[in-house]
Amino acid sequence: MTDQPRKLRELIARPGPIVIIGAHNGLSARIGEEAGFDGLWASGFEISASYAVPDANILTMAESLGAAKMMADVANIPVIADCDNGFGNAINVIRCIEEYERAGIAGICIEDNVFPKRCSFYAGVKRELSGVEEHAGKIKAAKAAQKNRDFVVIARTEALIAGWGMEEALIRGRAYADAGADMVLIHSKSKTPDEVLGFAKLWDRPNTPLVCVPTIYKDTKVEELHKAGFKLIIMANHAIRSSIKAMTETLQTLRREMYTGSVEDKVVPLTRVYQLVGVDKMAKDEGSFMPSESPGVTAVILAAGQSQGLLPLTENVPKPMLDVKGKSVLERQIEVLNACGIKDIAVVRGYKKEAINLPNVRYYDNDAFATTNEVESLFCAKKEIGGQFLFLYGDILFERGHLEKILKSPADISLVVDRAWTDAQQSAEQTSGRGIPDLVQLKDPQETGYRFVGAEAPHRVARVGRNVAPAQAQGEFIGMALFSERGARQLNDLYGRLVESKSAVGEATSLREASVTDIVQELVNSGADVQALDVYKGWLEIDTFDDYKRAWALIKE
Repeated sequence: MTDQPRKLRELIARPGPIVIIGAHNGLSARIGEEAGFDGLWASGFEISASYAVPDANILTMAESLGAAKMMADVANIPVIADCDNGFGNAINVIRCIEEYERAGIAGICIEDNVFPKRCSFYAGVKRELSGVEEHAGKIKAAKAAQKNRDFVVIARTEALIAGWGMEEALIRGRAYADAGADMVLIHSKSKTPDEVLGFAKLWDRPNTPLVCVPTIYKDTKVEELHKAGFKLIIMANHAIRSSIKAMTETLQTLRREMYTGSVEDKVVPLTRVYQLVGVDKMAKDEGSFMPSESPGVTAVILAAGQSQGLLPLTENVPKPMLDVKGKSVLERQIEVLNACGIKDIAVVRGYKKEAINLPNVRYYDNDAFATTNEVESLFCAKKEIGGQFLFLYGDILFERGHLEKILKSPADISLVVDRAWTDAQQSAEQTSGRGIPDLVQLKDPQETGYRFVGAEAPHRVARVGRNVAPAQAQGEFIGMALFSERGARQLNDLYGRLVESKSAVGEATSLREASVTDIVQELVNSGADVQALDVYKGWLEIDTFDDYKRAWALIKE
């Protein structure tokens, strides 16, 4: 919260109109600020409607103040509170000023309806105005009570609403200005602006700017009103009215269709809600001030690429969000990570990024996914790879045991390598359209023909990539790797050198084209100790329609 009264005074002093938008809670306030309005109107109409009660002094001052404070707490633009008739007489107004000023509100508006007031636009209800002297006394009390000299008091007259005529409206407006009001609001329920324009033409208190609320004379533009003499224009109740329309349509559709996808075009993604309410800041604060429940490992999942081999399934969603028996591939990965205590998870998105919106995950976007490869996607999440981290491809399903095994590895850089590849390399499984696998050649391979390792000790990697000759390979990299803090530092240092040198990387001609195995090979070449952890099957890459069918067949639940 900033010094809102000062900000409002600065707006009043600058040339041009001030346009503020009605709001009723913190969320509508934040959206109003984001939309670019100069300030917020803590609307009595909207706040009452949010409680599902009429705008008729039914809410207490505490309830109205709570809503206004909620807005001021989240907004960096000034909030002007609609305080009806000051919640009583001049003594009540003094308390009102004290409380609203203490809450950080920029100013208040009080009207000359008697207590209890009635909304200006309610038809067929009893409407009376207080005496001129009584309301002028409220204005004097308000100005005497304020402690911040910048706090703004707006006096509002309902003389035109009550049908008492232009002369009475002018008498009241002048009296309130002479009593010390900082601004005067002239209200009208005419469908044309003629009444308020006529009032402005006759207004003879140039040091007291005018305010209007063009709710009924809705086709009149701000420019015309400002030219006529109005400084502050309030668009008073459109947030609550639009939200009622949207909620009604959405909930009626849901009730009729009975599945949540029926309203997907009517709702914002969950990530939009997270952004508005500050989930990123909460996550940052948790990381700074709360003990971690994870084993100190951050998982970074690459989910940026577009898959041609799975069209048309991936026409509207990326591979990691493909459904496998009720859960997406990415959800299944996160479940296994969570089960092993890894809660710090970052996902790099690209193709159809808006479809990847799972909770409790940090997101990074590679908007150049179509012209870059895996290394550039990985370094979009550079701040996640400063310490120990687990790397995963976003299109693999794997057994929990594989993850548990790699998390125990003492090596600086560990790759999970499937030794079953050598058994199956001539089978139909390897010619199903998956493309060329990332093969691994070890420096100390075990004897050919042995299926099981027999020891948990890793083996040093000599070569990794798609150009490794099948006859020389001992297994296939499955897309899971663990970097210790030292290994992460080596990776970051190497990346920095490659950016500067602009040289080829592994099997790629440039860094933009480099895959993760390319930069791992560069680490091997530079002398880093890259180890392979042997597994035997227990994983599946979903790269083709046959892979997808196999996943449905193999997954039990």
